[in-house]
Amino acid sequence: MPDHPLPTPDEVARYFDLCSNWGRWGPEDSAGTINLITPEKRRRAAALVRTGRTVSIAHPLNTIGGPGNWNPAQHWVRTGADFSVDYIGLLFHGYATTHIDALCHIFWQGQMYNGRPASEVTSLGARAGAVDAWKDGIVTRGVLLDIPRLRGTEYVTLDAPVRGWELEAAAEAQGTPLEPGDAVLVYSGRTAFYAANPGSTPGVQPSPGLHADTAPVLKRHDVALLGWDMMDARPSGYAIFDDPPRAGGPVHVLAIVFMGLPLLDNANLDPLAQACREEGRWEFMLTVAPLNVRGGTGSPVNPIALF
Repeated sequence: MPDHPLPTPDEVARYFDLCSNWGRWGPEDSAGTINLITPEKRRRAAALVRTGRTVSIAHPLNTIGGPGNWNPAQHWVRTGADFSVDYIGLLFHGYATTHIDALCHIFWQGQMYNGRPASEVTSLGARAGAVDAWKDGIVTRGVLLDIPRLRGTEYVTLDAPVRGWELEAAAEAQGTPLEPGDAVLVYSGRTAFYAANPGSTPGVQPSPGLHADTAPVLKRHDVALLGWDMMDARPSGYAIFDDPPRAGGPVHVLAIVFMGLPLLDNANLDPLAQACREEGRWEFMLTVAPLNVRGGTGSPVNPIALF
Protein backbone atom coordinates (compact mmCIF):
# COMPACT_ATOMS: atom_id res chain seq x y z
CA MET A 1 0.00 0.00 0.00
CA PRO A 2 1.27 3.53 -0.73
CA ASP A 3 2.27 5.78 2.15
CA HIS A 4 -0.50 8.11 3.29
CA PRO A 5 0.51 10.26 6.28
CA LEU A 6 -2.05 10.77 9.00
CA PRO A 7 -3.67 14.21 9.01
CA THR A 8 -2.41 16.64 11.62
CA PRO A 9 -4.64 17.89 14.46
CA ASP A 10 -4.98 21.23 12.62
CA GLU A 11 -6.11 19.45 9.45
CA VAL A 12 -8.67 17.41 11.39
CA ALA A 13 -9.95 20.60 13.08
CA ARG A 14 -10.72 21.97 9.62
CA TYR A 15 -12.98 19.00 8.86
CA PHE A 16 -15.86 20.66 10.72
CA ASP A 17 -16.14 23.40 8.09
CA LEU A 18 -15.07 21.14 5.22
CA CYS A 19 -17.81 18.60 5.95
CA SER A 20 -20.62 21.00 6.80
CA ASN A 21 -23.96 20.85 4.97
CA TRP A 22 -25.64 23.32 7.33
CA GLY A 23 -28.14 25.40 5.40
CA ARG A 24 -27.64 23.47 2.14
CA TRP A 25 -31.27 22.30 2.06
CA GLY A 26 -32.73 25.16 4.08
CA PRO A 27 -32.73 26.10 7.78
CA GLU A 28 -35.62 23.76 8.66
CA ASP A 29 -34.22 20.66 6.97
CA SER A 30 -34.15 17.42 8.98
CA ALA A 31 -33.53 14.91 6.17
CA GLY A 32 -29.87 15.78 5.59
CA THR A 33 -28.03 13.90 2.88
CA ILE A 34 -31.09 11.75 2.12
CA ASN A 35 -32.06 14.81 0.04
CA LEU A 36 -29.39 13.62 -2.41
CA ILE A 37 -31.47 10.54 -3.28
CA THR A 38 -33.58 11.80 -6.18
CA PRO A 39 -36.34 9.91 -8.02
CA GLU A 40 -33.87 9.36 -10.86
CA LYS A 41 -31.36 7.92 -8.38
CA ARG A 42 -33.99 5.45 -7.17
CA ARG A 43 -34.86 4.43 -10.73
CA ARG A 44 -31.19 3.79 -11.47
CA ALA A 45 -30.89 1.78 -8.28
CA ALA A 46 -33.87 -0.36 -9.28
CA ALA A 47 -32.14 -1.11 -12.59
CA LEU A 48 -29.36 -2.85 -10.64
CA VAL A 49 -31.74 -5.67 -9.69
CA ARG A 50 -30.90 -8.48 -12.12
CA THR A 51 -30.94 -11.85 -10.37
CA GLY A 52 -33.53 -11.03 -7.70
CA ARG A 53 -31.25 -12.23 -4.89
CA THR A 54 -31.95 -10.54 -1.54
CA VAL A 55 -29.62 -10.25 1.46
CA SER A 56 -30.52 -8.95 4.92
CA ILE A 57 -27.78 -6.93 6.58
CA ALA A 58 -29.35 -6.87 10.04
CA HIS A 59 -28.24 -8.85 13.07
CA PRO A 60 -30.95 -10.89 14.82
CA LEU A 61 -32.33 -9.09 17.88
CA ASN A 62 -30.08 -10.09 20.77
CA THR A 63 -31.95 -10.80 24.00
CA ILE A 64 -28.87 -12.10 25.84
CA GLY A 65 -27.09 -9.46 27.93
CA GLY A 66 -23.34 -9.36 28.23
CA PRO A 67 -20.22 -7.60 26.93
CA GLY A 68 -21.15 -5.42 23.98
CA ASN A 69 -24.88 -5.83 24.71
CA TRP A 70 -25.53 -3.96 27.93
CA ASN A 71 -29.17 -3.26 27.01
CA PRO A 72 -30.44 -6.57 25.60
CA ALA A 73 -33.63 -6.61 23.58
CA GLN A 74 -36.79 -7.72 25.35
CA HIS A 75 -38.95 -10.26 23.51
CA TRP A 76 -41.91 -11.81 25.25
CA VAL A 77 -44.58 -13.98 23.65
CA ARG A 78 -48.06 -14.51 25.05
CA THR A 79 -50.22 -17.33 23.77
CA GLY A 80 -53.92 -18.10 24.05
CA ALA A 81 -56.15 -20.92 22.89
CA ASP A 82 -56.14 -19.68 19.29
CA PHE A 83 -53.58 -16.86 19.00
CA SER A 84 -50.12 -15.63 19.94
CA VAL A 85 -48.76 -12.08 20.28
CA ASP A 86 -45.35 -10.49 20.86
CA TYR A 87 -43.94 -7.66 22.91
CA ILE A 88 -40.59 -6.25 21.80
CA GLY A 89 -38.66 -3.63 23.78
CA LEU A 90 -35.44 -2.06 22.53
CA LEU A 91 -32.79 0.43 23.45
CA PHE A 92 -31.33 0.09 19.98
CA HIS A 93 -28.42 2.55 20.07
CA GLY A 94 -25.14 0.88 20.95
CA TYR A 95 -23.17 -2.02 19.54
CA ALA A 96 -25.65 -4.90 19.33
CA THR A 97 -28.73 -3.92 17.32
CA THR A 98 -28.68 -2.92 13.65
CA HIS A 99 -30.16 0.57 13.57
CA ILE A 100 -30.12 3.93 11.82
CA ASP A 101 -29.08 7.08 13.67
CA ALA A 102 -31.30 10.11 13.19
CA LEU A 103 -29.71 13.54 12.92
CA CYS A 104 -30.77 14.44 16.48
CA HIS A 105 -28.76 11.57 17.96
CA ILE A 106 -25.36 13.28 18.35
CA PHE A 107 -24.51 16.80 19.55
CA TRP A 108 -21.37 18.90 19.32
CA GLN A 109 -20.86 21.84 21.66
CA GLY A 110 -24.58 22.10 22.34
CA GLN A 111 -25.67 21.91 18.71
CA MET A 112 -26.96 19.28 16.36
CA TYR A 113 -27.36 19.11 12.58
CA ASN A 114 -28.09 22.39 10.81
CA GLY A 115 -27.05 24.42 13.85
CA ARG A 116 -30.16 23.56 15.82
CA PRO A 117 -29.76 23.67 19.62
CA ALA A 118 -29.51 20.34 21.40
CA SER A 119 -32.28 21.58 23.71
CA GLU A 120 -34.74 20.81 20.90
CA VAL A 121 -34.44 17.16 21.94
CA THR A 122 -36.40 16.45 25.12
CA SER A 123 -37.89 13.43 26.87
CA LEU A 124 -40.95 13.94 24.68
CA GLY A 125 -38.92 13.59 21.47
CA ALA A 126 -36.98 15.73 19.02
CA ARG A 127 -38.41 18.83 17.37
CA ALA A 128 -35.78 18.68 14.62
CA GLY A 129 -33.56 16.05 13.02
CA ALA A 130 -35.87 13.18 14.01
CA VAL A 131 -36.10 9.83 12.26
CA ASP A 132 -39.58 10.49 10.89
CA ALA A 133 -37.93 12.75 8.31
CA TRP A 134 -37.26 9.44 6.50
CA LYS A 135 -40.71 7.91 7.01
CA ASP A 136 -41.06 7.30 3.25
CA GLY A 137 -38.07 4.97 3.30
CA ILE A 138 -34.56 5.08 1.87
CA VAL A 139 -33.99 3.41 -1.50
CA THR A 140 -30.79 3.98 -3.43
CA ARG A 141 -27.70 2.43 -4.97
CA GLY A 142 -25.70 0.57 -2.35
CA VAL A 143 -21.96 0.03 -2.69
CA LEU A 144 -20.06 -2.36 -0.43
CA LEU A 145 -16.45 -1.35 0.14
CA ASP A 146 -14.66 -4.56 1.11
CA ILE A 147 -11.61 -3.32 3.04
CA PRO A 148 -10.23 -6.76 4.03
CA ARG A 149 -10.35 -7.75 0.34
CA LEU A 150 -8.49 -4.57 -0.59
CA ARG A 151 -5.84 -5.22 2.06
CA GLY A 152 -5.59 -8.96 1.54
CA THR A 153 -6.46 -9.60 5.19
CA GLU A 154 -9.36 -11.04 7.18
CA TYR A 155 -10.22 -7.94 9.16
CA VAL A 156 -9.26 -4.38 10.07
CA THR A 157 -6.88 -4.19 13.03
CA LEU A 158 -6.52 -1.79 15.94
CA ASP A 159 -3.27 -0.35 14.62
CA ALA A 160 -4.56 0.30 11.09
CA PRO A 161 -7.95 2.05 10.98
CA VAL A 162 -9.78 2.41 7.68
CA ARG A 163 -8.46 5.54 5.97
CA GLY A 164 -10.27 7.89 3.62
CA TRP A 165 -8.01 7.06 0.69
CA GLU A 166 -8.88 3.38 1.15
CA LEU A 167 -12.56 4.07 0.54
CA GLU A 168 -11.69 5.46 -2.88
CA ALA A 169 -9.12 2.73 -3.56
CA ALA A 170 -11.64 -0.03 -2.76
CA ALA A 171 -14.29 1.60 -4.94
CA GLU A 172 -11.85 1.87 -7.85
CA ALA A 173 -10.57 -1.70 -7.44
CA GLN A 174 -14.15 -3.01 -7.46
CA GLY A 175 -15.18 -0.94 -10.47
CA THR A 176 -17.78 0.92 -8.40
CA PRO A 177 -16.72 4.60 -8.27
CA LEU A 178 -18.74 6.47 -5.67
CA GLU A 179 -21.63 8.61 -6.92
CA PRO A 180 -23.83 11.28 -5.29
CA GLY A 181 -26.72 9.77 -3.36
CA ASP A 182 -25.02 6.41 -2.79
CA ALA A 183 -25.35 4.34 0.37
CA VAL A 184 -21.77 3.34 1.16
CA LEU A 185 -21.37 0.22 3.30
CA VAL A 186 -17.87 -0.20 4.72
CA TYR A 187 -17.06 -3.82 5.54
CA SER A 188 -14.19 -4.22 8.01
CA GLY A 189 -14.56 -7.86 9.08
CA ARG A 190 -16.01 -7.25 12.54
CA THR A 191 -17.00 -10.87 13.20
CA ALA A 192 -13.56 -12.19 12.29
CA PHE A 193 -11.82 -9.52 14.35
CA TYR A 194 -13.68 -10.28 17.58
CA ALA A 195 -13.33 -14.02 17.04
CA ALA A 196 -9.56 -13.56 16.76
CA ASN A 197 -9.40 -11.05 19.63
CA PRO A 198 -11.58 -12.43 22.45
CA GLY A 199 -10.18 -9.84 24.87
CA SER A 200 -11.79 -7.03 22.84
CA THR A 201 -15.42 -5.99 23.28
CA PRO A 202 -17.57 -3.93 20.90
CA GLY A 203 -18.01 -0.48 22.38
CA VAL A 204 -15.00 -0.73 24.68
CA GLN A 205 -11.87 1.16 23.71
CA PRO A 206 -9.53 0.50 22.03
CA SER A 207 -11.68 -0.54 19.10
CA PRO A 208 -10.95 -0.77 15.36
CA GLY A 209 -12.91 1.02 12.68
CA LEU A 210 -12.90 4.14 10.52
CA HIS A 211 -10.41 6.99 10.84
CA ALA A 212 -11.60 10.59 11.02
CA ASP A 213 -10.21 11.26 7.53
CA THR A 214 -12.95 9.10 5.97
CA ALA A 215 -15.46 11.90 6.68
CA PRO A 216 -14.20 14.46 4.11
CA VAL A 217 -14.06 11.69 1.48
CA LEU A 218 -17.72 10.85 2.11
CA LYS A 219 -18.57 14.55 1.88
CA ARG A 220 -16.60 15.06 -1.33
CA HIS A 221 -18.53 12.26 -3.03
CA ASP A 222 -21.91 13.43 -1.67
CA VAL A 223 -22.66 10.07 -0.07
CA ALA A 224 -26.23 9.84 1.24
CA LEU A 225 -25.83 7.13 3.91
CA LEU A 226 -22.95 5.37 5.64
CA GLY A 227 -23.35 1.80 6.86
CA TRP A 228 -20.59 -0.02 8.74
CA ASP A 229 -19.86 -3.02 10.88
CA MET A 230 -17.05 -1.60 13.07
CA MET A 231 -17.90 2.13 13.36
CA ASP A 232 -15.37 4.73 14.62
CA ALA A 233 -11.81 3.73 15.45
CA ARG A 234 -11.42 4.65 19.14
CA PRO A 235 -9.45 6.36 20.52
CA SER A 236 -9.17 8.57 17.47
CA GLY A 237 -5.70 9.89 18.26
CA TYR A 238 -6.96 13.50 18.28
CA ALA A 239 -7.48 15.38 21.52
CA ILE A 240 -10.44 17.29 20.13
CA PHE A 241 -12.40 13.99 20.16
CA ASP A 242 -10.58 12.01 22.87
CA ASP A 243 -10.08 14.52 25.71
CA PRO A 244 -12.53 14.02 27.25
CA PRO A 245 -13.89 10.88 25.53
CA ARG A 246 -17.25 11.57 23.89
CA ALA A 247 -20.29 9.43 23.20
CA GLY A 248 -19.79 9.86 19.48
CA GLY A 249 -16.47 9.22 17.77
CA PRO A 250 -15.12 11.59 15.10
CA VAL A 251 -17.02 10.01 12.21
CA HIS A 252 -20.26 10.03 14.19
CA VAL A 253 -19.79 13.73 14.97
CA LEU A 254 -18.68 14.85 11.52
CA ALA A 255 -21.26 12.73 9.70
CA ILE A 256 -24.37 13.30 11.80
CA VAL A 257 -23.86 16.80 13.20
CA PHE A 258 -22.08 18.50 10.30
CA MET A 259 -22.89 16.54 7.14
CA GLY A 260 -26.39 15.45 8.10
CA LEU A 261 -25.35 11.96 7.02
CA PRO A 262 -27.37 9.12 8.60
CA LEU A 263 -25.41 6.18 9.95
CA LEU A 264 -26.47 2.57 9.65
CA ASP A 265 -24.78 1.20 12.77
CA ASN A 266 -23.94 -2.45 13.46
CA ALA A 267 -24.73 -3.57 9.93
CA ASN A 268 -24.26 -7.31 9.52
CA LEU A 269 -22.04 -7.13 6.46
CA ASP A 270 -20.58 -10.65 6.44
CA PRO A 271 -23.47 -12.14 4.41
CA LEU A 272 -23.39 -9.17 2.03
CA ALA A 273 -19.64 -9.43 1.47
CA GLN A 274 -20.06 -13.12 0.67
CA ALA A 275 -22.92 -12.39 -1.72
CA CYS A 276 -20.92 -9.66 -3.48
CA ARG A 277 -18.02 -12.05 -4.01
CA GLU A 278 -20.36 -14.74 -5.35
CA GLU A 279 -22.20 -12.31 -7.61
CA GLY A 280 -18.96 -10.72 -8.76
CA ARG A 281 -20.24 -7.20 -8.16
CA TRP A 282 -20.27 -4.78 -5.27
CA GLU A 283 -23.25 -2.58 -6.19
CA PHE A 284 -26.92 -3.32 -5.62
CA MET A 285 -30.23 -1.73 -4.73
CA LEU A 286 -30.50 -1.02 -1.00
CA THR A 287 -33.73 -0.47 0.92
CA VAL A 288 -33.92 0.84 4.48
CA ALA A 289 -37.31 1.40 6.14
CA PRO A 290 -37.03 3.19 9.51
CA LEU A 291 -40.00 3.00 11.85
CA ASN A 292 -42.17 6.10 11.63
CA VAL A 293 -41.46 7.30 15.18
CA ARG A 294 -42.37 10.95 15.66
CA GLY A 295 -39.46 12.72 17.32
CA GLY A 296 -37.35 9.53 17.43
CA THR A 297 -33.55 9.55 17.66
CA GLY A 298 -33.29 6.63 15.26
CA SER A 299 -34.84 3.25 14.54
CA PRO A 300 -34.01 -0.44 14.46
CA VAL A 301 -33.99 -1.54 10.83
CA ASN A 302 -33.62 -4.61 8.63
CA PRO A 303 -31.93 -3.25 5.49
CA ILE A 304 -32.19 -5.40 2.36
CA ALA A 305 -29.72 -5.53 -0.52
CA LEU A 306 -31.19 -6.66 -3.85
CA PHE A 307 -28.97 -7.96 -6.66
